Amino acid sequence: MSKLFESWQMGGLHLPNRIVIAPMCQYSATNGTPGDWHMIHLGHLALSGAGLLIIEATGVSPEARISPQDLGLYSDENEAGLARVLQAVRAHSPIAIGIQLAHAGRKASTKVPWEGGQQIRPDQPTGWQTEAPSAVPHAEGEVAPHALDVGGLARVRDDFAKAAQRAARLGIDGIEVHAAHGYLLHQFLSPLANHRQDQYGGGLENRMRFPLEVFEAVRAVFPADKPVWARISATDWVPGGWDIEGSIAFTHALKARGCAAIHVSSGGVSPAQDIKLGPGYQVPHAQRIKAEVGLPTIAVGLITEPEQAEAILAKGEADAIGLARAMLYDPRWPWHAAAKLGAQVTAPPQYLRSQPREFKNLFKA
Repeated sequence: MSKLFESWQMGGLHLPNRIVIAPMCQYSATNGTPGDWHMIHLGHLALSGAGLLIIEATGVSPEARISPQDLGLYSDENEAGLARVLQAVRAHSPIAIGIQLAHAGRKASTKVPWEGGQQIRPDQPTGWQTEAPSAVPHAEGEVAPHALDVGGLARVRDDFAKAAQRAARLGIDGIEVHAAHGYLLHQFLSPLANHRQDQYGGGLENRMRFPLEVFEAVRAVFPADKPVWARISATDWVPGGWDIEGSIAFTHALKARGCAAIHVSSGGVSPAQDIKLGPGYQVPHAQRIKAEVGLPTIAVGLITEPEQAEAILAKGEADAIGLARAMLYDPRWPWHAAAKLGAQVTAPPQYLRSQPREFKNLFKA
């Protein structure tokens, strides 16, 4: 029996296999509202046979978006647009659907990647003033963010909770709180971005305080029988930055607050990061957190081959495998993985005739 295609439980959510489609920004929304691109994009990923599909980083306010084209869940229009997409997806796929709620912090107000990704200054069309733990820009030459005051912290916390309530109304199966990749909650965690002198800065306990408050706010308003989990960057890859020891402490604190799993990534908070890339380069972080904290972990990062994913799970290094670019390149990755590993996968009835002769039991009846 393939471990990759073994069912598992994340909180109250039963998943038929351990393949997770990780959030991938599409930069294709209008004022935060999805359109036909998201219908096509999420629709074909939903037919993949994966166990869980997590919708991309979704801004909890207009200021929370990475770019002006980012997906949002802060208005009735956003909610209605996403409802339209979800209705179509659910009509043709049984896949569980999560959403990643996010605030970009000082990395907001940027051009889309294919236009260079540079900061859009607040005095330029479509730009806005960014906000962060401290008035420290992400990169040299950028306009510094405003440091969030007490009122700003309360507003951001409430924005996360309101977005979670919208997600609940949409029938989303689970929420991933984005505390990775150098965005706002990660900025609070990392001493490279957080220079505060109050109760939200300084020592580890203080730097964890606001991300934990946001998690609590989301968990409090989302249905208790549905999971809320977090994505973290296990290390900044910069000396003196956020590290695996901090990640373990943070995960312990999340676990105490009802966190269902940890999606383990790394980096993103500093242009000075020095990442040693290689197949499965982030898996050891997921393995250590799983071993020391006891929460289910989702491993991600240059995991591209079915045999590689299977080995990670078989050795107990993680509980599930997150795929991002590999899924964009091959939206039928789970089908091909099931064929290689001798497992079965769900496919829509319209595609059943595509089953290759040599894999007569590939598709579940």
